Amino acid sequence: MPNSQRIALVVLIALIAIGPFFFFPVFLMKVLCFALYASAFNLLLGYVGLLSFGHAAYFGMGSYLSAHAAKVWGLTPELAILTGGLTSMALGAAFGFLAIRRQGIYFAMITLALAQMVYFFCVQAPFTGGEDGIQAVPRGYLFGVLDLRSDFTLYWVVAAIVLACFLFLYRIVHSPFGQVLKAIRDNEPRATSLGYRTDSYKLIAFVLSATIAGIAGGTKAIVFQIATLTDVNWPMSGEAVLMTLVGGIGTMFGPATGALVIVTMQNELAEFGAWVTVIQGAIFVACVLAFRRGIIGELQAKLRKPL
Repeated sequence: MPNSQRIALVVLIALIAIGPFFFFPVFLMKVLCFALYASAFNLLLGYVGLLSFGHAAYFGMGSYLSAHAAKVWGLTPELAILTGGLTSMALGAAFGFLAIRRQGIYFAMITLALAQMVYFFCVQAPFTGGEDGIQAVPRGYLFGVLDLRSDFTLYWVVAAIVLACFLFLYRIVHSPFGQVLKAIRDNEPRATSLGYRTDSYKLIAFVLSATIAGIAGGTKAIVFQIATLTDVNWPMSGEAVLMTLVGGIGTMFGPATGALVIVTMQNELAEFGAWVTVIQGAIFVACVLAFRRGIIGELQAKLRKPL
């Protein structure tokens, strides 16, 4: 790991460690969940070059299945979150098998269409609760021992989950497998000519991205004790795109930075109601026009070091 990335990682861990002493743990947990969600999306867009407009399907189904597993099946929170992740993994494998056969705008539209199918399924499925969602999800006891009803205690568990997944993503990106993904992103025909089965690599990356998005959704459901149609609707896919673009596509710390900016803005501007979406759109336009590489991308370009 380059020194700049080690410093950035230490700073990130330090901020996570001191955060709950200065800010509300629930707000910080929301930031962490969306940072993980955006990082999962960034694996697909930033390192494979696949723009998915349907990541809400994996985030939302992870949320629903985790909530259902915790409330109805009585599973402990770690098993409930794992259930959400595995569900999104299966969904990602099925959808990815169909979607990766197309490229560009066709890939994006297929993922959007499939995600909307999931949304309408959730509207009709009895276990989702329809428009009411799954409410009063118990946080339970981690491994049957650690009481997660305390926000402060739950915060450290969420932080551990997010950091573990973040390091897992870092290892993927900087492994030989990750180098092949970058080669596919930069020049897929050349990667194919070198003997790599590019469709297989893209499918694996798609499934990994969906799985981590499901874990993020499941963790959010445990934190807020609710899973709703908002988690699986198409604007949630837009949130992932926006966070990644604001933070910086193809950077390790960009999606987390974008999540912090967007979630903070939503929290601070909540009193303006629907105008928050308009303001988000204005910020998105400003980012595209002023610093197309995103916050971390611009810093990386100025420092000429990977972040």
